[in-house]
Amino acid sequence: MTDEKVKLIPLQPEDREQFILDNQEAFNYGALEEFGRRDEHFEEEGEIISRETIKQSIEGGEAYRIMLGDVKAGGVVIKTDGDRGDLDLLFVSPHIHSRGVGYAAWCEIEKLHPEVRIWETVTPYFETRNIHFYVNKCGFHIVEFYNAHHPDPNAPGTGEDTPSGDGFFRFEKVIGQ
Repeated sequence: MTDEKVKLIPLQPEDREQFILDNQEAFNYGALEEFGRRDEHFEEEGEIISRETIKQSIEGGEAYRIMLGDVKAGGVVIKTDGDRGDLDLLFVSPHIHSRGVGYAAWCEIEKLHPEVRIWETVTPYFETRNIHFYVNKCGFHIVEFYNAHHPDPNAPGTGEDTPSGDGFFRFEKVIGQ
């Protein structure tokens, strides 16, 4: 665990490009750790998550930089609607994994939106680090597994060539349970 305080700072326009690059680095790290260069899970050339996907997430939600002291340690994008919240993106720089930064950031998100009673997120089946984090650290529960036989009803298109056909876990965290 880190001794430095983790803070969430609203994403500034001048930091947007670096936020996208840092997000791609963090997501690529997990895929490359699991699959190496033989991976077929990349959305665009060499990236597990496309620039367009990240831009859409930022534009459709609240984007924050995760700061560890003066260091940009990661980022998060959330969406809220009344008592429901969606953790759209959360990433921590691979250079500072296992220091409690992600969990501290999650605690800050919950403080930022105390009105949210049900949080939801998804992660690919191969991101065992993320699955461990959401279930064992943050208190989420796996409630659904999207795949070719059970596609995400909110995903654009269905089938083997879409993310829902590839295998994503959907998680929920109910606050107060």
